[in-house]
Amino acid sequence: MERRPGNWGGIAAGTLAGLWVLRRRGANIPVFLDAAAPALLVAQAIGRVGNYFNQELFGGPTTLPWGLEISAAHRPAGYAQYATFHPTFLYELIWNLLLAGVLIWLGRHRTIRAPGLFALYVAGYSFARIGEELLRVDPAHHIFGLRLNFYIASILCIAGVTWFVRIQRAGKKTSTGEIRRGGALLATGGLLALAGCQGTHTNGTHGQTYRLAALRSSAATHPQVRGLPGDL
Repeated sequence: MERRPGNWGGIAAGTLAGLWVLRRRGANIPVFLDAAAPALLVAQAIGRVGNYFNQELFGGPTTLPWGLEISAAHRPAGYAQYATFHPTFLYELIWNLLLAGVLIWLGRHRTIRAPGLFALYVAGYSFARIGEELLRVDPAHHIFGLRLNFYIASILCIAGVTWFVRIQRAGKKTSTGEIRRGGALLATGGLLALAGCQGTHTNGTHGQTYRLAALRSSAATHPQVRGLPGDL
């Protein structure tokens, strides 16, 4: 099976490239990350629509009313006798949109020190992926009986929560070093996914395009973000 970069790799690569460009332009990186977080979630939700048409990245068999009918040609080995499966990509799509709404609400109604919203994005998205990885049945590398992405999501969820707590406790003393360390955590997860996962994400390129468009939209609409590149 051909390996392709998955969501982890796309998120990590896009984050690192964006941070590098923003730093060169002198932008307020923490504020930009908070502005981009909801847009990234919406972009990821849009990217998941392609999984429906490709009949991929679904979960185990189910008889629930919303079970997705998968053609015999797309059923994994050992599941040929089942007709309907958990639409895990739909679960992720719904979760991403709900989480985006929560982040927007928090940004408008609560005092969250930047880049706290981005840290919650990392934690919240990874939390959903933990459940998703427990349901999915497509081919993947396993460690102790669990999918590799399960461990990556668990690590990033804990890292995101820890990062958020440190940001809020540190307040104005938060240094750019902490921002970089948070980005490094994302990069580590992405590199692990690229190196060890059997990628079945056929929408990797399109997903990256959606994310870049989301970053441009955030830069254009968020009044506190200055010095942003027009060619990001």
